[in-house]
This record gives sequence, C-alpha cells and structure tokens, in this order.
Amino acid sequence: MKEYLGLLLVTWGLSVSAQEIAPLKLQDALEVALKSNRELVIAKLDEEGSAAKFNQTNAVFLPQINVSYTAFTSNNPLNAFGFKLQQQGITQSDFDPSRLNNPSATPNFMAKAELNQPLINMDMIYSRMAAHEQINVYAYKTKRTKDFIILEVQKAYAQLQLAHEAVNVLNEALQTSNAIYTSTNNRFEKGLLQKSDVLQVQVQVTATQSKLSEAKSNVKNASDYLSLLMGTKTGIVYATDSISRVNNEQAIELQVNEGRADFQSMKAAIRAQDRMISSGRMAYMPKLNAFANYFINDKSALGFGSNSYLLGAQFSWNVFSGTSTKYKVSEYQVGRNKLEQQLKYQKEQSQLELDKAKRQLNDASFATTQYETAVSQASEALRILKNRFEQGLVTSNDLLQAQASLSQQKLMRAQAIFQYNTTISYLQFLTSTSEK
Repeated sequence: MKEYLGLLLVTWGLSVSAQEIAPLKLQDALEVALKSNRELVIAKLDEEGSAAKFNQTNAVFLPQINVSYTAFTSNNPLNAFGFKLQQQGITQSDFDPSRLNNPSATPNFMAKAELNQPLINMDMIYSRMAAHEQINVYAYKTKRTKDFIILEVQKAYAQLQLAHEAVNVLNEALQTSNAIYTSTNNRFEKGLLQKSDVLQVQVQVTATQSKLSEAKSNVKNASDYLSLLMGTKTGIVYATDSISRVNNEQAIELQVNEGRADFQSMKAAIRAQDRMISSGRMAYMPKLNAFANYFINDKSALGFGSNSYLLGAQFSWNVFSGTSTKYKVSEYQVGRNKLEQQLKYQKEQSQLELDKAKRQLNDASFATTQYETAVSQASEALRILKNRFEQGLVTSNDLLQAQASLSQQKLMRAQAIFQYNTTISYLQFLTSTSEK
C-alpha cells in the first residue's frame, strides 16, 4: 500500500525532518513491527541459539578425530628404550646393560592420529532429546513475543489516536474560546462588559493553549514509542485513522486457550526436564565406545620411519559415583515439579486476567454509550448558550463553562473508546493460540 511503502522508506534510513507527518495504518504498523522489532529479533536469535546447542549434541553419534605432533627427548632408561622400540630401531648393542642403565639423551618425534567413536551412550541420547525440546521452548517463546508485539503496537496506535483526538478537541475549544474573547472584548470596548469579563476569557484561552501544547507533545511521544516498536527511527509524527470503536467483540474467546504459546513453551520445558531425568537415570547404565590410534615415530624431526596402530573398544560402567548421579536426578525432578506449578499458576492468573478484562470491556462499552449521549447534550447546551450570549442573556463565564464541559465530555468519550479498544486487544492476547 501507499502508506506502507512510504514507511518502508523510513525503515531503509532516508532522512526526514523532525516535524514530518507520515500517514500510518494500524495494519502497516503491525507488518513493519513483526519484521523489524528489536525484541522479536532477539527472540529469533535465542531460537537460533537453541538450534545451535542442539546441533552440538551430534557428537553423541559422530566420531571425534584428533591429530598431534609431539617432540620428546629423554635420558630416562625406560623412556629412552621405549623411544627406540617405537622407532623400530632396536639393535643388539642396545641390550648392553651399561647403555640400558645409562642411556644418552634419546630424541623421539611422534605424529599421532586419534579417533574416538561413540557407540552406546544412553544418557547422552536423552540429553540430546532434551536439547531438541529446548528448540520448541524458544520457538513458542518467539510466537508469544509476536503476540506481545502485536498487543503493544495496537495499544500504542490507540494511544496515538487518543492523543490526536485530544489535539482536535482542544483546537476546537481554542477556536471557540478565541471567538468568545473577540465577542467579549468588543462588548467591553462598547462599555457593555467589565474588564474582569475580558480577563476571565483570556485566562481560559491561555489555559487551553497550554493544554493544546501538552497534547501536541503527547502526539510526538506516542509517535516515538510506535517508531520504537516498529524498529524505525524516531522523530516522525504519524497521522492515524480517527478514533472509533473496533467491532470484533464477538471473536473473543470466553476461556484461556490451552494451546497458547507461552503455555506450550512451559510444556516443552517440562518435557525437556523429563528427558534430563531419563538422562540422569541412564547414567547408571554401561557405555560402549570404540577407539583407534595411529602412530608415526622417528628419531629425526619430520621423519616418518616407523608406524603402528592401536584399535579397541571400551565397555565401561560407573558403578558408584559418590551419589552425585542420584542427586542430580533429584535436582531435575525438583525443576520439573517447579515448572508444573508455574504452568498451573500461569493458567490461573491468565483466567483471572481474562475475567477482569471482560468486566472492563463491559464497563468501557457502557461508558462509551454514556459519553456519546453526554457529548450530544453538551453540544446542544453550548449551542443554546451561544444564542443566548449573543442576545446578552447569559455571561461569558456561562459560555466558557459550557465549552469546557463539552471539551471534557469529548475527551472522556475518546478515553472510553481507547479503553474499549485496548481491552479488546488484551483479550485477544490472553486468548491467542500457538498457531502461526
């Protein structure tokens, strides 16, 4: 869309003046935020990090290969004789007792290649399963972060609509106050009113100007926060659609959905703890691993005169680990129980929030209707008083009070609509699912 393309230009870093006004639709703001919001970017990086940790567990199946080159020299009888054996350079004279007991410094240069192949390590296999569940944990966290960003953008957009509405209402009030001032001042100059009447209207004009300035600052503040949510540069004032009640109340669920992303994340974390408990228990089981070594020994540097190999398989069983394995399993079990209790509490808290929000929605709906009536009545009262003021039947103070009452009712109506719309957004957040 036209506005969306214009917003993308802002994202790409084109310079704009601090006072630029950019039209912005709610859907466009949501699309940009879901692409560029910093919190969402961080959540996705956490998800990628969990995938990287899972890939580290490939070591459960893949071989480990190490290559080294080592230089030795020794006059230790055992080492010196061993070096010559490894170099396959033993001669008859080497068995002379004097040479065996008092060898000269004997060098050895050894190239070594080691291969270790895991075969059966059940504890590591279950740890790998736990790492895989962590991917699901962070995937659901990313989805919930998206839900939260949507909620925050909707609230920020509604706040900006409210700020614009306040500016419009105060502009109208200022125009009316200025008109009253002009009329009052004309009458004062004709000797029909006192100076106090003029001063009273001036005070009202000044107060309205001050409130208008504050309202314009609120527009800028709300625009900056919306820019932060969208991951764009601040300093742009966004023009929004006029504030009005949304009409999707029928789409709100009555109960918290069990498939909500944060619940699913907790369930995945519980499954990961189950895998870690199994991993701890499997630490009692034997392990089977194979290994192979290949050696090249020579008395000269970079010489490759002798080679040999060693192959084998190791069956190991840690019969007693000083109870560390036992209490590690207990720790995992406590962690699992804690997660279960947190999940139950989170569900109960969410249902409580849902019930509260539904009551707030009813209150906001009722308030909106009431303020609509109040605005209509206040408008009619101001119209009547204007006519009577022109006829000299009421004072300027009466007219100012009527204007102030109308402005207040309009602002309260806008506040009620804001409360209604943001409550709808919060209800959607509470009842969302983990579906993409």
